[in-house]
Amino acid sequence: MAKQELSINHEPEKIKIHPYEHRTQYYETDQMGIIHQTHYVKWMEEARMDLMNQIGLGYKQMETLEIISPMLSISVDYRSMVHFDETVIITPRILKYDGIRMELEYVMTDKESGEVRAVAKSSHCFLNRTGAHISLKRIYPELDTKFFEFKDAE
Repeated sequence: MAKQELSINHEPEKIKIHPYEHRTQYYETDQMGIIHQTHYVKWMEEARMDLMNQIGLGYKQMETLEIISPMLSISVDYRSMVHFDETVIITPRILKYDGIRMELEYVMTDKESGEVRAVAKSSHCFLNRTGAHISLKRIYPELDTKFFEFKDAE
């Protein structure tokens, strides 16, 4: 298969990464009227996709290049409850990246009070469509450089 061209849309010095906002929904609550813990993981994935779009490396673009990035592990430290109709600000950042694996941190805060609701981490690897591990550094060095730039920009 021929290598596809990769277009990087942004320069890191011109981008200000904006946190992801999620307005909680009634269906996300449990019988106690608080958000069920399973939804935090969904919000993390939404925030990760948003981060990648903001830095010009949208997941759809990666899939076009036949790169997938499954989750390897996840941890969530719940600090305080989130209720229906609150807005949660999720600030993701790349903690580690080596071209083969990536680890992100997510700080979830209440928009109104600024109270930390949860702190989480997820780790991901990069695979091709057949499920084989790939090195972005070797296959797509321009994509690898982009991840490193945003990891270092923290």
